[in-house]
Amino acid sequence: MEPMSDASAKDSDDLVLVSIEAWKFIRLLQRAVSRLEPSEQARYVSQARFFQKKIDGVLEARGIRLESIEGHPFEPGLAATALNSDEFVEGDRALFIAQMIEPIVIGPEGVIKTGTFILGAV
Repeated sequence: MEPMSDASAKDSDDLVLVSIEAWKFIRLLQRAVSRLEPSEQARYVSQARFFQKKIDGVLEARGIRLESIEGHPFEPGLAATALNSDEFVEGDRALFIAQMIEPIVIGPEGVIKTGTFILGAV
């Protein structure tokens, strides 16, 4: 595989940055929409899904994907960092990923950017 030029690498970095911000915005929109009357929610949810599919398609063409591990059990060595790990004592309770703050970005050669999350306990 041919090494990326500086301009190509910058474009890829910019694409990842914009994609992460769009991912966060869509999640914010979904939380806001959940407060609307059910009859009004469908249109906005569909629009958000469409937007996310467009972003995913552009990323996929470059071999990149955004990964959420929300709801999964916590394991040391994840490609993401807990913002509130100091609130829990190891072995105290079963921990899980309660909320993703930023997704994990995975490229053709592995992790491009680690994610961030908030831990929860069962």
